[in-house]
Amino acid sequence: MTVPAQRTEQGSHREQRAHVAALHGELVRYALVTWTAGNVSERVPGEDLFVIKGSGVSYDGLSWEGITVCNLDGAVVDGVRAPSSDTAAHAYVYRHRPDVNGVVHTHSPYATAWSARGEAIPCVLTAMADEFGGPIPVGPFALIGDDSIGAGIVSTLAGQRSPAVLMRNHGVFTIGDSARSAVKAAVMCEDVARTVHLSRQLGEPLPIAPADIDSLYERYQNVYGQR
Repeated sequence: MTVPAQRTEQGSHREQRAHVAALHGELVRYALVTWTAGNVSERVPGEDLFVIKGSGVSYDGLSWEGITVCNLDGAVVDGVRAPSSDTAAHAYVYRHRPDVNGVVHTHSPYATAWSARGEAIPCVLTAMADEFGGPIPVGPFALIGDDSIGAGIVSTLAGQRSPAVLMRNHGVFTIGDSARSAVKAAVMCEDVARTVHLSRQLGEPLPIAPADIDSLYERYQNVYGQR
């Protein structure tokens, strides 16, 4: 039996680890996670490293010490906590998508219900057009533990404007140019998943024309808010 190498805590990237630890509070605030499931990670600027929540670490009182530093192969570089069981998936995304600096995983109930059906969430809300630029796609089924999930995320989101993917029978993965933007995408994914579900209880939702989706997405991404 192979004995894991002894982990040590050097306290590297402490400020970023504290920031990522605090972002997990947003997953709890918006009811996107249960117990210790789910995680947030963020690429370390200028280094082939990322930080990610420790496996099975409670959200209550989560501090920088509950966040582990890994290299882009998913190996631990600093920290005494074993990293998330989804580490290989996050590492794969960072290796293959240099534009991605944050990844979030949740099992938020409405969006995960869509994933259990293997069904994309159709773009029938202006808020979806704004944030996702179209439907939220479904990725393939993949077992946890290696980089198969990461490969599914990357292949499904290739050529898509959506920062979210519903991995079939599993849950939500979102990407962003920062961990915070990936958290926002996870919050918005659950919000629209719930609203579209409710709409379908009343009848078939009305589609939005592709040209209008393009217009809404362009406005939201480049005009909306403070510039």
